[in-house]
Amino acid sequence: MSDPAGFLNSFAQALAIMTLYPEGHPSREKAIDAAYQLLDGLSATDVAPSFTFLDEEVVFGRDPLRELKAWDWGHRLVEAGIQRLEFERRLSRDEFESFLQEVLARLMVSAIDTTDRRQMRPLGVRFGAVGIQGQSAEQGAAPAPQLATLNLTLSDEAETMRWLQREVRSGGTVPLIEAEAVVRSLSVAMHSERRMVLPLLQLKEFDQYTTTHSLNVAVLAMGLAEHVGCSAAEVRAYGVAGLLHDIGKIRIPLEVLTKPGKLTPEEREMMNQHPVDGARIILHSDEDLDLAAVVAYEHHIMLNGGGYPALHYGRPCTLASRLVHVCDVFDALRTRRPYREAWESERVTAYLIERAGTEFDPHLVEAFIRMMREGEAQVTVLRDEQSALNADAPDDAG
Repeated sequence: MSDPAGFLNSFAQALAIMTLYPEGHPSREKAIDAAYQLLDGLSATDVAPSFTFLDEEVVFGRDPLRELKAWDWGHRLVEAGIQRLEFERRLSRDEFESFLQEVLARLMVSAIDTTDRRQMRPLGVRFGAVGIQGQSAEQGAAPAPQLATLNLTLSDEAETMRWLQREVRSGGTVPLIEAEAVVRSLSVAMHSERRMVLPLLQLKEFDQYTTTHSLNVAVLAMGLAEHVGCSAAEVRAYGVAGLLHDIGKIRIPLEVLTKPGKLTPEEREMMNQHPVDGARIILHSDEDLDLAAVVAYEHHIMLNGGGYPALHYGRPCTLASRLVHVCDVFDALRTRRPYREAWESERVTAYLIERAGTEFDPHLVEAFIRMMREGEAQVTVLRDEQSALNADAPDDAG
């Protein structure tokens, strides 16, 4: 019988009891047995049972477990860097106990002796921060207290973003849980060091531009939002908005998006429609994505009212839109495109400064440049090493 909430409660109880009793103690063995039986029941009905812990929510597969809303152990696991549990195959009882020991070591921030690590068998369980590649119990290595390091590749995040875009193409709606999971994973990567890190992906192929650009804008938007003093909830919301700002481009033909020459008037009109299309897609997806929809609509509107889509009456854009606009243009200009080479960072910042007050919010430009120049955020450029099975299209200007 499948009882995901029952398993998690039993799993937490087993971990708690393991801190009280030594190996072999009847109470310890009984708690592990109870949790194992419930896991075995899940594995019998689900190919690869998985749990994701996001804020107040616990998600089994894609279904929120309402009875575990604001579950205390979910907070504990997230604080220990464990945002996701995925059981890739059916475990033996001994493998399950070894897995519990590894999780307990993470929770207690204690290292496992390297000799013990060499003796551990593959467990068939992946656990750690959502979307961060690398740390897996299957590899036989005890996870470090901080999962994300400058050695990460963000390949998992890129593949999740490609999947999300395919889902929008086929179903017309944005999977909110996965979008939030990518943003939370990027946030973990950004805060893996003593100071903030901005892990920016480097474009590998032109047809991967939308994926790479979306992840980079999400990272830059979260970094800038944090730098200007936004709350943690606002930072995450801006990250989701940055991730989805160009989602409307899924409706533009690939040959238009990858065109190396000047666009025809018809193609330009099609390109200029993507903010409206993106806002509609997001609004039809989830009521919690209202801010992301506004940013998708406004991210090409200039401070002086220019840009597109044309406003019917003058009004200021939201802070989130003005912030994402700066990050969007910065990443677009520093990336090589079919019709031009990448600009050097100094040339990009000079462009932002020149157009501050007309296109860009001058206070946000000042804050962005300060963040990038004064070492408050360390920038590291990564490569997306995972090939795109379904190519995503490059952007026009930003």
